[in-house]
Amino acid sequence: MSEANKPELRVVVNGDTPELDQSAKKSAPRKGPKWEAEARDRLKTSIRRFNKPLSEMAGRDANEGDTRLLVTDFLCEGLGFDKYEDLTTEYQVKGEFADYGVRIDKDLVAFIEVKRIATKLGTKHLRQVQAYALNEGVEWVLLTNGAKWQAYHITAAMPVQVDLALEVDLLGDETINQKTNQLFYLTRESLKRRQIDELWKVKRATSPQSLTKTILSDSVIEAIRKELRRETGHKIETEEINSLLQKTVIRPECFDK
Repeated sequence: MSEANKPELRVVVNGDTPELDQSAKKSAPRKGPKWEAEARDRLKTSIRRFNKPLSEMAGRDANEGDTRLLVTDFLCEGLGFDKYEDLTTEYQVKGEFADYGVRIDKDLVAFIEVKRIATKLGTKHLRQVQAYALNEGVEWVLLTNGAKWQAYHITAAMPVQVDLALEVDLLGDETINQKTNQLFYLTRESLKRRQIDELWKVKRATSPQSLTKTILSDSVIEAIRKELRRETGHKIETEEINSLLQKTVIRPECFDK
């Protein structure tokens, strides 16, 4: 090391202890806010603790009532909701009842629909709770069978837009850190700060449907037409490129339904 690059030593007068000049010290790694670290630790602990009860319930095909009891405990112990302040069971919406209404600081932010642990979550379950959300002007709905958790964003439009923002299987093969990182967005602390909104925006922007729209846009197809002519010398019309992309390249499920 050259003399010019050596860190400068200075003497601390009070303790007569030499130490590196401040400019030579490495900056400490940034840590997240305390509330986030505490929420993640709590959630990680709960995921571990609930693994055995969930596995046992799945093994005996527990009914919906038992599943709901476990979900209530996990909402409180793992996700940080207050059973009395934040959760309303059997939330009434126009004569029907959602399993849970979720409030944060008295604002209704989500509905939760719970199915028995052996149930494969599907479209019919989503439509049921989606209707509640539209009637109440709520943007988020959660589906769960205790083990699997799905969060959907509902956009009131014509037609209604429903986007899956996250999906976590507590009994799946992912690491506990991976499960924690996803499920963190459903903690009370994170929902209060609407962090899940940013997650949804990124997912929506990069969804197969969004990418398909971009690929089929006039500017992209024109660029493809020019590149094809440069590479092959073949002149092809944009309408034909559009048709070929839709029929032979892009999968049917990538189009808006």
